[in-house]
Amino acid sequence: MIVSQQAILSLTGIGRDFGGVRALHNLELAVRQGSVTAVIGPNGAGKSTLFNAITGVLPASRGMVRFHDTDISGWPAHRITALGIGRTFQNIRLFNTLNVLENVMAGFICRTHASLLETLFWLPRDRAERKRIVDRAEALLADMQIYEHRFYLPDELPYGAKRRAEIARALATNPELLLLDEPAAGMTAAESQDLIRIIQRLSSGGMTILLVEHNMRLVMGIADEICVLNFGEKIAEGPPKAIQSNPDVLEAYLGRGT
Repeated sequence: MIVSQQAILSLTGIGRDFGGVRALHNLELAVRQGSVTAVIGPNGAGKSTLFNAITGVLPASRGMVRFHDTDISGWPAHRITALGIGRTFQNIRLFNTLNVLENVMAGFICRTHASLLETLFWLPRDRAERKRIVDRAEALLADMQIYEHRFYLPDELPYGAKRRAEIARALATNPELLLLDEPAAGMTAAESQDLIRIIQRLSSGGMTILLVEHNMRLVMGIADEICVLNFGEKIAEGPPKAIQSNPDVLEAYLGRGT
């Protein structure tokens, strides 16, 4: 795959504090368009906090987040989603009272055009839009290999299928940049291999992917670039082979004397 040198996402001087706790400090990161970039690090390194800062769930205390040429620092999450950044969460956040199909359909809301009046009275544009959304949601579930579960409630799904449903909902927002927060967590080895193929297919289709993941086999197999965090700071960055042998990374994971 040819990866563009142009950054689709740029972080400058990002910091995030929680009271007296510094979760992120002066973080710099550029995600190249068309790349698969992984963020790794020990538990508590600030990885999910970074995702929350990018997507407006918990805005950064300082610094700048740029998507293409737009400064999105401090934007609310729904505006960032509408701009073209989709995400999943470390702790799955499906709507438990909606079935799987309805959960994915909810992801299309930021791309709908029918007015409130058209929706209330089920006018032609709303009917056409609903049919299109159902068709596209079912296609996404088929791609995620959970189409047969489309009428199940989330609590009726096995854990790996819940992960796939959340990825499908994130894709329903039609993102240019997809953030995956520990997508392989709780998956079996076979499910993780299927996930690798899904990510590779999305990347081959031109989507830019930024992921947090603890499964190092998955990371080393699909990432073009890896950013390593420890105690809220970037300690290394580069291609997988360089990261595997980086002494600072080995120390962060295994401790001194390795």
